[in-house]
Amino acid sequence: MAYDNLFEPVKMGSQTLKNRIIMAPLTRLRAVEPGDVPTTLAGEYYSQRAGAGLVITEATQVSFQAKGYAGAPGIHTPDQVTAWKAVVDNVHAKGGKIVVQMWHTGLVAHKSVQPDGQAPISASDVEVGARTSLRDSDNQAIRVEATPPRPATLDEIQQVIKDFAQATKNAKEAGFDGVEVHGAHGYLLHQFWAEHTNKRDDEYGGSKENRARLTLEVVDACIAAWDNDHVGIRISPQGTFNDVEAGYDEDDNIWLIEQLNKRNLMYLHISEPDWAGGTPYSDGFRQRIRDAFDNTIIAAGGYTAEKASQNIQAGYIDAVAFGRDFLANPDLPERIRQDAPLNEQHPQSFYGGGSEGYTDYPYLDKKQA
Repeated sequence: MAYDNLFEPVKMGSQTLKNRIIMAPLTRLRAVEPGDVPTTLAGEYYSQRAGAGLVITEATQVSFQAKGYAGAPGIHTPDQVTAWKAVVDNVHAKGGKIVVQMWHTGLVAHKSVQPDGQAPISASDVEVGARTSLRDSDNQAIRVEATPPRPATLDEIQQVIKDFAQATKNAKEAGFDGVEVHGAHGYLLHQFWAEHTNKRDDEYGGSKENRARLTLEVVDACIAAWDNDHVGIRISPQGTFNDVEAGYDEDDNIWLIEQLNKRNLMYLHISEPDWAGGTPYSDGFRQRIRDAFDNTIIAAGGYTAEKASQNIQAGYIDAVAFGRDFLANPDLPERIRQDAPLNEQHPQSFYGGGSEGYTDYPYLDKKQA
């Protein structure tokens, strides 16, 4: 069997995953609008990939204000929760585990998808040239310039925290195996952390302690809404995502990971920058992350099975999240096990649309389809 260590069980909080091959969160923009409700096809899509040790859903908004992309699903209304419960049940029926990734997009949004057509909130009114996705008259995803943001008020910040907490309760109700807070890729929590986009002079800006405050308050609220055994977080400590510069101050990023470690979280999910053209991590930085976080570490970012196996063997990480490879290969773990070729990806159907490029990628064994 190829890459044996990828198929060893691994702990995730109080749970155990059957292997270390994780399905990364992948934005697909197929939810039903208005209402941002996951489709019945989503249940098929995710259950097809239940061979993963863990399925992490596409980024899912915690409120209507958190929405930045047309077609992204939410987990803040009863209809959304009901639809997600059907998805979760399908994954569990196939022997899989699934967590929902929860986000607020902040400045990566357009006023047309915001309540009352308002400008999106961010830490500050810094324009970074971000783009987002809307739908055209044929219901296809189109890229547009984001609407310039406005600084979030203190009341709005408190509402964001409450929204993450309520979304966590909703995820528990839907039967998810946990939640992942999206603190990466230039979205709202990252916008508060990054000096590039945070020019505030109140308790949420300036020092690293203040810039991290929103992320840590959200994490604490999610833990209070469920428990630390069912809350993970994704961060992207270095690189530029959605035109938000994370910066390359290793010490600040290690400090943030140390603060997260104090929460005894289910896992830490690190999105590395090289998949987006950034500088790859050094082994020294990987070791610093490992030393700073005691529980399960998941890494993502242009990984091959070989690179995953090597970094797990080195002890830097515990599991690896595969993105586009999982999108195009519903049976990715079995393909890795057999060292079999992967399906060709079809980028034109990554975002929006129906079953094509979503649930119709072939299996090695056609009978599984």
